[in-house]
Amino acid sequence: MAIEIDGQQKRVGLALSGGGFRAAAFHLGVMGKLKEFNLLDKIDVLSCVSGGSIAGGHLAVNWGRADVLETLATYLSTRSIAVSSVIGGVLDPFHSRLDKLADTYDRDLFHGKTLAALRGGPRAYFNSTNLATGNLFFFVAGGGLDEEMGEWELGVVSASGFPISRAVAASSAFPPVFPPLRLDPNIYAHAASVEYVTLADGGVYDNMGIGPLLRQRNKLDYLIVSDGGKPFAMDDRPTESGAIVLRASLDIMMEQIRGLEFDRIRYRHLAGQGPKPLWFSIDSLEGQAQAGDAAFASAIGTNLKRLAPEEMSVLTRQGSALLSARIDRYASELRSAR
Repeated sequence: MAIEIDGQQKRVGLALSGGGFRAAAFHLGVMGKLKEFNLLDKIDVLSCVSGGSIAGGHLAVNWGRADVLETLATYLSTRSIAVSSVIGGVLDPFHSRLDKLADTYDRDLFHGKTLAALRGGPRAYFNSTNLATGNLFFFVAGGGLDEEMGEWELGVVSASGFPISRAVAASSAFPPVFPPLRLDPNIYAHAASVEYVTLADGGVYDNMGIGPLLRQRNKLDYLIVSDGGKPFAMDDRPTESGAIVLRASLDIMMEQIRGLEFDRIRYRHLAGQGPKPLWFSIDSLEGQAQAGDAAFASAIGTNLKRLAPEEMSVLTRQGSALLSARIDRYASELRSAR
């Protein structure tokens, strides 16, 4: 799937951040622009977190379909799944809220397919956080390689039969709205060393999903980072409420992680040890198509509630415009890639 620039093969990776349906719609705009540049079907590696896993999972399972972006847009504008999943999990004593979340993903997006169904597309990572070890835990498939799940410390196992819906649900299991996904040793053999593992939203560890795209095994030349997560905003009336202080503290920590990840990919590239980065955040003014798009897009909630037409319009327009601006400024050669 590599592109060709000046007679040389180049590999492109795409990171899709967390941020609920808002991020998924922002990524939809990015994917639309990639398709316009004839780059979407040339992506070699996807790394997805939370809302990015919804968008990336839909793209991967429908790889090559002409209507893949249109069907994702329909889903994001017609489905509200968080409330129904929470209520269903409370009323059903035999299934958790996470089970209900996975069931809705399966019903609307993945239709019983497992990771083995992704073999014909790019290498796709669905990232979550292992609460037992504090590490990134991934489900990975595609790219002509084996389907696996695991992490660097405990190890990996074959995962060809693991449902895509449960991998995406684990990646988007944001606490405390959804409980973590539990994997016992009969599913993930290495869990025996810690009795079992529990997987929470990948954004707890890294909301951009940068890590897998920097692995030597993936050998990328370009790294596009679509950051549709919640930007930290200055509050002129900071709260003194304990619960809200905790939430603000988490937002500050995530903002620090975002900055560190940006420095990580930038300096690795400058040292000749990493791909050329093209990073843009949803609140960026540089490249917005219309005045006010950045403010409007970043003010939309990061939940799993269906998006209104005007929200879809601004989010997709902002994602498309920011990618176009970054390519024009930092990697104009991608426009003529084959």
